[in-house]
Amino acid sequence: MDIVRKCEGLPLAIVAIDGLLSTKDKVPLEWQKLHGSLSSELESNPQLTSITKILSLSYHDLPYYLKSCYLYFGIFPEDYSITSSRLLRLCVAEGFIKGKKSKPLEDVAEEYLMELINRNLVQVSFGELDYEIRTKYRIHDLLHEIILSKAEEMNFCQVLEAGDTTSHGKSRCLSIHDVRENVFETSEYSRVRSVFLFNISEMPRSFIVKLFKMFKLLKVLDFEDAPIDYLPEEVGNLFHLKHLSLRRTKVKILPKSMGRLQNLQTLNIMETPVHELPIEIFRLYKLRHLLAHYHDLEIESSLYAMQGVKVRDGVGCLSDLQTLSLVEANHHGVGLFTELGKLSQLRMLGISNMAAENGRDLCASLQNMVQLKILVVSSISEEEILDLQSISSPPQFLKHIFLRGRLQKLPNWIAGLHNLVTLGLCFSFLVEDPLLCVQTLPNLTNLSLHQGYDGEHLHFEEGGFQKLKKLTLKKLSRLKMVEIDKGSLAVLEQLEIGPCPQMKEVPFGIQHLKSLKILDFYEMQGEFVRHMQPDGGKDYWKVKKVTTIRFGYRIKGERYQIYKLGDSDLLERLRG
Repeated sequence: MDIVRKCEGLPLAIVAIDGLLSTKDKVPLEWQKLHGSLSSELESNPQLTSITKILSLSYHDLPYYLKSCYLYFGIFPEDYSITSSRLLRLCVAEGFIKGKKSKPLEDVAEEYLMELINRNLVQVSFGELDYEIRTKYRIHDLLHEIILSKAEEMNFCQVLEAGDTTSHGKSRCLSIHDVRENVFETSEYSRVRSVFLFNISEMPRSFIVKLFKMFKLLKVLDFEDAPIDYLPEEVGNLFHLKHLSLRRTKVKILPKSMGRLQNLQTLNIMETPVHELPIEIFRLYKLRHLLAHYHDLEIESSLYAMQGVKVRDGVGCLSDLQTLSLVEANHHGVGLFTELGKLSQLRMLGISNMAAENGRDLCASLQNMVQLKILVVSSISEEEILDLQSISSPPQFLKHIFLRGRLQKLPNWIAGLHNLVTLGLCFSFLVEDPLLCVQTLPNLTNLSLHQGYDGEHLHFEEGGFQKLKKLTLKKLSRLKMVEIDKGSLAVLEQLEIGPCPQMKEVPFGIQHLKSLKILDFYEMQGEFVRHMQPDGGKDYWKVKKVTTIRFGYRIKGERYQIYKLGDSDLLERLRG
């Protein structure tokens, strides 16, 4: 009780101390030592300063191998959420992760992250796309201030914000937040090993030239969201570079000098106009992660909204690859699949432009990828059949599968994947109800049917889908009725439906879903929506206990105007 009292009722301090205590032996002596340290820190000032010191103590109590990973959060702006995969790749590139026998560095990095979460120093934040596959993390604002102060004190990281014109140049990481190029004119940067850019409104070419001239020993260069449209040949001079991100930039072509980046581990060109990788990419024998898909949210969702990149023959030489997504399948025919079969370390594979005749070759390659966790396969056209039946021994660690294209039937082997967490069927137009095949999967958390089913009736049977938390039924044009038995979907938290023009009422049995928190409807018919309104709607009683009910109507592409249940603007729209 004395320790709790010292926290002055601030939940953040209580949570931080709880995380600290969880690492101590549950004996009086250990707790007395902690209480003594708190007392000495709190004697001078019982206000916010004392809480800051308590939270600083959580940093000082960290084992040495976690301190750099924790300070790394200071690089990112306040309230910034970062995906787990990006964070883990960065920590590996920075050299923060100590290797363990027969365990990939990314797995060790994930263990470090879990330790920080268990100490309540890092929070899990969820966006609309985040169900297991894209978990994001952030730190509390007060902790961010403490980390930033500590990082600058230790010359770990310096943040340059608008108005800053000089840097002391002693930090190993430089985080640039909307500053002008003259910052490079008055500082010396020989110790900088990582450069990040955030909230940059404009970036003249002279800025880029100076950046590559000043920083010769970089390990990490992160241009994500920066307003650049080219990458200079000088990038090839950054021999020590391990992580290069051009995500959501306007860069169209990768220079051939990229082939000199012999230490590069991660190349991220997601959401860029890059359509083809230079053959020099095959000299990067240490490459572990190649991310290259493009998803256009400005057009209505279709098979063609997500695109991959062309690669030359020879990708099999990159034997350290863990991530390869998306590459086009039809560029070099069968040769590509032979090469893919050599990549036994792959954990994520994304293939686009699949033709039916390539199905057996892909299946043969997949059987060699025993570490595979994420699989994305997209067909070349909406009429082309995805033939993925020919797998006798599928990778047993598969957790996330996204199939984008017409299926004659759901591949039989999917029903045996006991580790499967996410299943997305897009543009599959299955005639047979796929629910029977997957309802007993013990770890299935997220199921999405986006034009994935072409029938009139879906039935969620009693006892089925006991772990499912999110269900998406999107663009099922012939669907008339959804039936949910009592005892099905026991822990479902989020349900998305629509557009389903033939549906006239909410799913029968939806009132049984006691865990349902979010109910989203998209482009549903006016009669359907009116029946749910709290003022006299005949179906309102079925959903009245759901915390959040929203209705979306398309503005452009996959961007929607969102209304809440009962909004006057929604009713006006329905009348109009």
